[in-house]
Amino acid sequence: MTRPASSPPHDPRHLHIGNLKSISAMLVAVSFFAFMDMSLKLLSSRYPALEVAALRGWVALPLIGLWLTHRRTWHRLRPVRWSLHAIRGVLAIAMLSLFTMGVNGLPLANAYTVFFVAPLIITLLSSPLLGERVPQAHWMACVVGLLGVLVALRPGVNGFVSWSGLAVLGAAACYALSAVLSRLASRTDSTESMMLWIMVIMAVGATALAWPSWVPVRWHDAGLLVCLALAGFGGQWAITEAFRHGQASAVAPFEYTALAWAIALDWLVWDTWPDRYTLLGGSIIIAAGLYVIRREKTHASAEHP
Repeated sequence: MTRPASSPPHDPRHLHIGNLKSISAMLVAVSFFAFMDMSLKLLSSRYPALEVAALRGWVALPLIGLWLTHRRTWHRLRPVRWSLHAIRGVLAIAMLSLFTMGVNGLPLANAYTVFFVAPLIITLLSSPLLGERVPQAHWMACVVGLLGVLVALRPGVNGFVSWSGLAVLGAAACYALSAVLSRLASRTDSTESMMLWIMVIMAVGATALAWPSWVPVRWHDAGLLVCLALAGFGGQWAITEAFRHGQASAVAPFEYTALAWAIALDWLVWDTWPDRYTLLGGSIIIAAGLYVIRREKTHASAEHP
């Protein structure tokens, strides 16, 4: 967190102000991402999933270029670890394609409920890939969260358990692995490099894969593409600001407000409402995630009071 030079390193007043700024930024980020996903869902009924992933990459690149020009940080784009960038790009294509397939057959609220398992998967991957020690309580929380996914997916029940639900689960796994690799890449590569190259790989790679079944983009979808670009960039900027100024343990729980946005957009745009299994499964997953966040905050406070 950035503080004035005259402030004590653990000034409670500045910490409180920083957390309030970060929580506000997280709420803004969540709203942006909700509208981005709404655009993905609308586009998924008109274009193949891989083509939607390619469009997501292409519409993001001009805004990233303007951002780099404004910050004058083009010199920081040279990647150090090309292999990690390539793997993250492949995972981004898979994640966005699978998520697009999922939301094409599911309401946003259902898709978000399953996708909320991603932070718990990140916890599972932190031990083998980052060498971090994962407490036993966190493993138990992950098991509980996965049980919540099973409640939401309802195996054996016609309806929600489908390729769409499994596609979102696969997207969450790809996102979690990409997030862990991003932490590895951030040790050597700049934020600008990580933001640009993943979009370049997504745009070029997804276009190559989607080309045999490419559907010409219609002019009346231009508004959706603009919304996709602005919402995606705005969400990325806001979430970066959210974790720049405040404590992660104070900010992260507000990411779950995405479910409220999903329910509202499902109702306003598609006139649908989540059933009790979706809400129950989502509650279990969110409770497990909040438990992990709470333990992390307590552990950090005990080490650095």
